[in-house]
Amino acid sequence: MASLRDIKSRITSTKKTSQITKAMQMVSASKMNRAEANAKAYGPYMNKIQEVVASIAGGSADAAHPMLVSRPVKKTGYLVITSDRGLAGAYNSSVLRHVLKTIQARHKSADEYIIIAIGRVGRDFFINRKMNVELDVVGVPDQPNFADISNLTKSAVDMFQNGLCDELYMYYNHYVSAILQEVTEKKILPLADVKAASGKLTSYEFEPNAEEILEVLLPQYAESLIFGALLDGKASEHSARMTAMKNATDNAAELIDSLSLQYNRARQAAITQEITEIVGGAAALE
Repeated sequence: MASLRDIKSRITSTKKTSQITKAMQMVSASKMNRAEANAKAYGPYMNKIQEVVASIAGGSADAAHPMLVSRPVKKTGYLVITSDRGLAGAYNSSVLRHVLKTIQARHKSADEYIIIAIGRVGRDFFINRKMNVELDVVGVPDQPNFADISNLTKSAVDMFQNGLCDELYMYYNHYVSAILQEVTEKKILPLADVKAASGKLTSYEFEPNAEEILEVLLPQYAESLIFGALLDGKASEHSARMTAMKNATDNAAELIDSLSLQYNRARQAAITQEITEIVGGAAALE
């Protein structure tokens, strides 16, 4: 049985841990609110650019672009968004498990796919399994700007345009609420089924012509999809970490209660033992 000193030491250390997890919970809650606001603020821009692209692609007979056309698939690209740090519950493991199962089901050889990893956890996960990581970026800020990942998004789009991959899928955690995140798979390229978010197409006039507009707009649209998913993923990351730290704080409180009860019982047993010895000693002297 543990001594009173050992139990007291565990109570003290657990209280200190509880203070840390409580502080981390509050920090994550603050970051989550900002990340959620960033993701929502980016929504109108995404809807508008999607509407314009859908209008050109579906409403202009002379509009054509390689990014809109499906081609025979020889190699598939997987863009995976994870975090740089842990302590976020199942945020990373759920998306990585889903991607790993998908790759194992679709491909028999590492030559049939490439991986683009955003986040240190995802990068290390795939490298440790000797999977084909073509490109990675780490150290993305908690409140990212497009400039932070502009090189990666451009490189990902260039890989498709240059034929390094024939289709590109993106995997991330979609923010539903503060307590719910959903692993999401989205096909980025080719943009064969672009539809307006509202379901309605607006008529536009393009100068000089629709094809030249698409030449500039389609790469920007694909890059915007990646950045939008990153904002969504950051909101999910902070909410998952907030929930994980709250659970850790609650568990620490339960452990402290249990240890306190154990400490009081052990102390009472020690006092009873001392009284018994005193009474026994007094009786022996009579």
